[in-house]
Amino acid sequence: MKVLIIGSGGREHALSWKIAQSPLVNSVYVAPGNGGTELESNITNVNISSDDIEGLSTFAFKNKINLTIVGPEDPLVNGITDNFKEKGLKCFGPTKDAAKLEGSKDFMKKFLEDNQIPTAEYKSFKCVEGAIKYVEEKGCPIVIKADGLAAGKGVTIARTIQEAKDAIVKSLESEIFGEAGKKIVIEEFLEGEEASFIVITDGKTAIPFASSQDHKARDDGDKGPNTGGMGAYSPAPIVNETIHKKIMDDVIYPTIDGLKKLGYPYCGFLYAGMMISKNNEIKVLEFNCRFGDPETQPIMMRLKSDLADICNKACEGKLENQTLDWDSRKAVGVVMAAKGYPNDYEKGEKIKNLPIEHDGFKVFHAGTNM
Repeated sequence: MKVLIIGSGGREHALSWKIAQSPLVNSVYVAPGNGGTELESNITNVNISSDDIEGLSTFAFKNKINLTIVGPEDPLVNGITDNFKEKGLKCFGPTKDAAKLEGSKDFMKKFLEDNQIPTAEYKSFKCVEGAIKYVEEKGCPIVIKADGLAAGKGVTIARTIQEAKDAIVKSLESEIFGEAGKKIVIEEFLEGEEASFIVITDGKTAIPFASSQDHKARDDGDKGPNTGGMGAYSPAPIVNETIHKKIMDDVIYPTIDGLKKLGYPYCGFLYAGMMISKNNEIKVLEFNCRFGDPETQPIMMRLKSDLADICNKACEGKLENQTLDWDSRKAVGVVMAAKGYPNDYEKGEKIKNLPIEHDGFKVFHAGTNM
């Protein structure tokens, strides 16, 4: 089987590394890949951008790719799965309609409300005046989110009214997030512990991956600016058997069923970002239509099952009675980032003195070049 992985992050390095271990797979391509995937002896980088949907589908067609797995959210939200399917190509990931679950916070919140799936109280706005009035009525802390995709930078936790006003104006007036921020969602601030709950689904059956937890604040002590994630570990101790069952019963299956009723059958990875309170109440913070980054890395370290086989079975609607096997050991991933990240950071610097890999230790690359 020939497999194409789309993306250039640590997530895609981890996915391609795991896929390459499958006895069913004889060729693994990553588009565009990174310096780490280039170093892997059994993985080939392809110089096509992850947002070049036509270029990717043409490559897959010409090279008789049997399975394509999409890493990042942008191609999914922009309809890569629909494009591939129109050409008779097997692409693992939700359609453009189903990916609205991640592509629009407003759509997601309405969907959760309509399907009685627990989430924070919210309201959506397109005008500054109405948004500021709402914030003044509700008080702080409060959360302001850009409606669309903003590369993980579209969320502000405002501790004061002034911080909230600044975030509203930056998004709706200054348009710092472009089209993605022309509408915002303002929601109540939830307290508790976050966990990442990821499943693979064929639209009927959902199989959970090991739980995980990422940490987004850049600096020690959970301080500093929010990032895409400075590290993650698996499993997440907060997700015990009771919480696990509650998330599957009250969040995952109602989501899959709700999308099916809308005519958007969901096939792919589904990531529920959860807030778990001290009283074990659960609420959905966000949905992602793909694997998390950096959660993928520790999860792939623990996965013993054949990822290529399970993704292929999901595409064929054959997940019923399938299971995943896990290494019982815990896994931790720590992100090394360039100085200045996530703002204006140094680029093109040589990376030196990386430790030697061995069993139980792996260096995954994100956005590096050889």
